[in-house]
Amino acid sequence: MILRKVHVYLYIVSVALGYLILWPFFYYFSRSPERYRTLNSFRRLWGLVSSAFVGIFYRFEYEQPIDWSKPYIICPNHSSNLDISAMCILVKSNCCFMGKQELENGLVTGLFFRTVDIPVNRDSKMSSFRAFKKASEKLQEGVSLIIFPEGGISDNYPPQLCPFKNGPFRLAIELKIPIIPVSSANTWQILWDTGTKHGSRPGFCKFKVHKPVETAHLTVDNADALRDEVFEIINNHLKQGEVTTTYGSQFSGTMQQTGNL
Repeated sequence: MILRKVHVYLYIVSVALGYLILWPFFYYFSRSPERYRTLNSFRRLWGLVSSAFVGIFYRFEYEQPIDWSKPYIICPNHSSNLDISAMCILVKSNCCFMGKQELENGLVTGLFFRTVDIPVNRDSKMSSFRAFKKASEKLQEGVSLIIFPEGGISDNYPPQLCPFKNGPFRLAIELKIPIIPVSSANTWQILWDTGTKHGSRPGFCKFKVHKPVETAHLTVDNADALRDEVFEIINNHLKQGEVTTTYGSQFSGTMQQTGNL
């Protein structure tokens, strides 16, 4: 446990140091939407190098090749802060995250959520409406949207796959945008949540990139069915993984209680 605690603080230092070194580039390229693609390239570099510096690497297995010339809504399960770096590395095109409004005031995340990314207050219908309106505009401009459909990281350790919110699936249907489910069964073993409670360790974070789920033939009445389909794709992969006995599902009997975001 001591070594894991030391390792997570080394990771935090690596992330902070990388941010300080790249901050002039982040700031410059965040000043104009026309520069956001380059901003994302530097963010991708930052995530890759800061993780590799402490021996954390990302491995992606593709169910089929992805044509990154088209926009997608990427929906990964969420058990670790490393998921954010992983998605920056995965998406090879211009992209943005949608996340909780608190990230707008974060020391590291603030610059991105005040510019390229989309903050949302899930307790406010007006904030949710504005956030999804902005997401819609970005998707129509060809920018892919990364959103964690669980709405956050499970408080349980080991983590459990939480019910999905409806918002991204309604949006995908309305704009006829394919959804890419992404599964990771072991990232929490490398670093769970922020890592401050259980520490972290070197290793490979393994991600399964599923084939895109098409939405062109669906109507908004199919949003719940689409949500359930994407949930089952990810959940089934987690059940087949090495941590089947510890990364279970809380889906049954609770999905109907989720909100509309």
